[in-house]
Amino acid sequence: MSWKRKWLIPLIYLLVVSRAGAQEFKTTAGEVEFLSQAALNEFTGKSDKLHGLIDFEQNLLDFYIDLNSLRTGIGLRDRHMRDNYLETDQYPFAEFTGKLSEKVNLEQNQSMEVMADGIFKIHGQEKEMEVRGTLTQVGRNEVLLEATFEVKLGDFDIAIPQVMFYELSEIQKVKINARLTR
Repeated sequence: MSWKRKWLIPLIYLLVVSRAGAQEFKTTAGEVEFLSQAALNEFTGKSDKLHGLIDFEQNLLDFYIDLNSLRTGIGLRDRHMRDNYLETDQYPFAEFTGKLSEKVNLEQNQSMEVMADGIFKIHGQEKEMEVRGTLTQVGRNEVLLEATFEVKLGDFDIAIPQVMFYELSEIQKVKINARLTR
């Protein structure tokens, strides 16, 4: 075996072992729900396709959703929402990328209120946001995240339907529930 191969194997091992102990948790099946409470119409939209990660060593997080996966229970409303307002052909994803405001050090069955500062992107627009949430350690390799925040559609150049039966609130209340694993 050449000297080059001799040092390469331990290096690969160290890289794999160091990442195996990392404090990185991921999900590909988190839940997102938005609530629109307009004067004459209230409805929710849901998806269980939230992808994301939290890296506790770097104090970073990133979550995104394919907006085409949102369902309100009415197919026609879903198509209008995607085609006319969210314009998902051009802007298919919503994403929040940020940093936790303080280091998280959880123990089993312990919860902690957290704050993340970051950038929320939707409809080709970006806005700085603070998002409050709760993290709960449910096992050595599992963390639950619950978070809520509001999205003002006008901040992201998303038009509000003027037709009465599609009445939509300017402010959307968003709730996230995700089970993340190491």
